[in-house]
Amino acid sequence: MTEELSRTSVLAERHRALGSGLEDWNGMGTAWTYDTDPNDEHDAIREAAGMFDMSPLKKVFVRSSDAAKVLDHLTTREMSRIGPGQSAYLSVLTERGTMADDAIVSNNGADEWMIVHGSGDTMALLEASSSGQAVHLEFTDDLHDISVQGPKALEHLDANCSIDLAALRYFQQAPADLFGHPCRISRTGYSGERGYEVFVGAVHAVDIWDRLVETGVMPCSFTALDKVRIEAGLLFYGYDMTKDHTPWEVGLGFTVHRRKQDFRGKDALMAAEASPKIRNAGLDIVHGDMVVGDEVLTLNGESAGSINSPAYSHRLGKSLALAHIHPDIADGTLLELKGGGIETTATVIAMPIYDPTKSRKHAE
Repeated sequence: MTEELSRTSVLAERHRALGSGLEDWNGMGTAWTYDTDPNDEHDAIREAAGMFDMSPLKKVFVRSSDAAKVLDHLTTREMSRIGPGQSAYLSVLTERGTMADDAIVSNNGADEWMIVHGSGDTMALLEASSSGQAVHLEFTDDLHDISVQGPKALEHLDANCSIDLAALRYFQQAPADLFGHPCRISRTGYSGERGYEVFVGAVHAVDIWDRLVETGVMPCSFTALDKVRIEAGLLFYGYDMTKDHTPWEVGLGFTVHRRKQDFRGKDALMAAEASPKIRNAGLDIVHGDMVVGDEVLTLNGESAGSINSPAYSHRLGKSLALAHIHPDIADGTLLELKGGGIETTATVIAMPIYDPTKSRKHAE
């Protein structure tokens, strides 16, 4: 099975009308910027409701009675713990026990599962795990993903939905009609706020987007998405984790079910736990703007790590970054930062810096 090389969101014209140049991410034109101020978009997500077109994420249905077995081999989670109507965030590993991708797997019931992933190797590894198994894989770009995030997301969606969304718990999902259109709504997101992802066919995606705009939900760019996900300590594959890193090193050890009998890369992963080369951490940088990300981090003149994802949070009044640092460097340590005409300091901080107890996205 071969994926299309050119991928298009049915919402592309809506993004262009908002000023987006539709830059490429994951093979699809993506709204990295709009004419609106990303700080206003940031405010909408934190104070009201904003929405992102997350359709560049790749969606794959895995069907048959062997589907769970295939996904068990592919991922670090045990599928028997994910009941119908539930989802789980997990790691997909290489044979070396390093991060090939991260993904969300959903159990849709009746031997149908869906895996949603970004720019890693999930599809190729899923096909390899499916070899010799009676399983049907369906990659689809018809299914779009509109992610509605913020403290008023429930209010905007529930008033126009056929099911009681307030009863949907974190990482649960269910079929529903939204504005009269069939879809599947998942209580998940990438913002650190209570939010929902609306998975809907292309034929209905534009109308749902337009109706949400009419109710007051603000379209938001990936520039704003970077701000909120960095505040919330959420990782982006290719930047904050790559094939060079194990789940232990990037803070994803919680995705590993240790007693699970077998999955790709398990032996190598377990052997690597005791000897991490780096750890994932946050930085609070003494600077009045976002740093570039190529700056050098040192401690007492020695190399201390690298910056992966920088952002400036006008809400927190801080220049922030997610970074890989030496595993022995503790939170609270002051590092030197130099490069790109900047010479300053950065304090290692625990993540998430925004809502550290994660009470907002877990709110009932």
